[in-house]
Amino acid sequence: MKTILSAALISVVAGSAALAAPQPIPGSITYDNAVQLEQAPVGSTVLHTFAKGDGRDVNEVYKVNEDKTLTLVTRTISKNS
Repeated sequence: MKTILSAALISVVAGSAALAAPQPIPGSITYDNAVQLEQAPVGSTVLHTFAKGDGRDVNEVYKVNEDKTLTLVTRTISKNS
């Protein structure tokens, strides 16, 4: 019984982690298309900063995948000043 409960819990946690991943927004590198980097080392990170339409700055961190595509890992948005 413990094995079944453990497996169910792991499935729920794995599924919710995928839902919690940030989604691209207008201005994100991967918003409208898949980007591939030619020379970036696999596993490295790329920082992307851009201005949001309301005057706030957006900082995004991407991870370089084995196929040289990017995955959005985190996003922070500055507070309005």
